[in-house]
Amino acid sequence: MNTIITKAPAKINLTLDITGKRDNGYHDLRMIMQTIDLCDELTFQPTETPGIRLTMNQALPDHCPMEKNLVYRAADLMMQKYHLPGGLQIHLDKYIPAAAGLAGGSTDCAATLSTINTMYELGLSDQELCDIGVTLGADVPFCICKGTMLSEGIGEILTPLPPLAPLWALLIKPDISVSTGYVYGHFDLEHLSYHPDTEGIIDYIRRKDAAAVAHHLSNVLETVTIPAFPVIETIKQFLIQEEAIGALMSGSGPTTYGLYQDEIRARMAYRKAQNTYPDYDVILCQTRVPE
Repeated sequence: MNTIITKAPAKINLTLDITGKRDNGYHDLRMIMQTIDLCDELTFQPTETPGIRLTMNQALPDHCPMEKNLVYRAADLMMQKYHLPGGLQIHLDKYIPAAAGLAGGSTDCAATLSTINTMYELGLSDQELCDIGVTLGADVPFCICKGTMLSEGIGEILTPLPPLAPLWALLIKPDISVSTGYVYGHFDLEHLSYHPDTEGIIDYIRRKDAAAVAHHLSNVLETVTIPAFPVIETIKQFLIQEEAIGALMSGSGPTTYGLYQDEIRARMAYRKAQNTYPDYDVILCQTRVPE
């Protein structure tokens, strides 16, 4: 078996809706998710010595032990479940901001499951990989399938949509930490005054009307995160002022993005954001699955 280098792309939410809460505390979600071409990169090298060794190009902000990292957990699960011989050396080059609402950990996990499936010729289908992945994280199934998807349940029910016409996405992640548990724990479904027009956006995607999609971005978790962290609303307003055709917080935050159809306008906004927010992560990418 040879060394395999794999890209793990991030995602943004075009919509995020919560439709209910289960007895076990999990929320029922209905959201449209979109792959972007911002990627981490993982290198997998089989070893004769049993066990998994994971290294990274940078430390994560939560100082999570390597054994609890989703890459390690996914590799360990696959090695044990399928009684795979030897071990694995995995190196993760991290470029997706951590704890940012961009599924950075989930996409690394998904890439690990898919690469081990290929490397050891296990012959698992995407659905079988998704069934494994959802036990590790709700966003992992989407990150396995990638593209433009309607995601329901806790994230495990995926309906492919036509590819979104490529747009430029300017991501701005402020230097704050947002707890996903806090956001979902403080979400008040009973008093929610609006829901995303999910069906409408699906129709716009099918009609390839990217501008209409951008104009109707919606995330109900902003009702929790923006009051707690007003800087997110400030960033949204900055993006709109810089002529984004739509702006939204992704996931539970704090990354906020603006969409652009025009590359020149997007690059001008990118330079302005770098100057305005020198201490933030500022990234320009596109809404597409990387090659």
